[in-house]
Amino acid sequence: MTNRFAAALLLPLALATAAHAAPQRKKPAPPPPKPLPIGDTVRIALTTDLGVITLELDHKHAPITTENFVAYVDQKRFDGTVFYRALRLPWGDAPNGLIQGGTQNDPKRILKPIAHEPTTQTGILHKAWTISMARYDPGTATGDFSIMLGDQPALDADPKASGDNAGYAAFGHVIDGKDVVLKIYNAPVDPAKGEGGMKGQMIAAPIKIISAKRVLDPAPPPPAPQP
Repeated sequence: MTNRFAAALLLPLALATAAHAAPQRKKPAPPPPKPLPIGDTVRIALTTDLGVITLELDHKHAPITTENFVAYVDQKRFDGTVFYRALRLPWGDAPNGLIQGGTQNDPKRILKPIAHEPTTQTGILHKAWTISMARYDPGTATGDFSIMLGDQPALDADPKASGDNAGYAAFGHVIDGKDVVLKIYNAPVDPAKGEGGMKGQMIAAPIKIISAKRVLDPAPPPPAPQP
């Protein structure tokens, strides 16, 4: 009886120990949510330390570049990045130049580089308030972008020019918050910061991008009452 009683006690203990020791199967990670569709245009609100900049991106004419930017927005890769550069050109009508912001090639934030969409293909030129992707060689753009202050035709593609004549990929424009763009443009720069041609163009206290989100187009006004 004693042996049977001891065996009865040990059996559930052994089963419990074996169950505890058995490796636990990891639950498969849920699939990532499918990205929301993008229409011919999409609006993005960049909330910064100095206010909100609203962009309208041209998906119809620059689909690759727009989808790339929206992917950074949807995946919150811009949240916590900064505007870090203010290029002030001493010619033309003031203000003239650009501001630049984004991921600064942070390997934890950047996605794969995208194919280049030149202005000769999209028809979107570097006019005042246009947004454009920063790059090194064509096809290296990731998560850094610039907003124009003043027309910058030198950034458009020029097939007749020698060397790198592909220009930059413009893909939308500012529709609200131009005052915020101007505040960033006028932020103090550090004359010692920056390398090469960008020395003296780096903002001393970079302007934080708190969040980047899609926003809905405004609802159309109600129809006028009939007389």
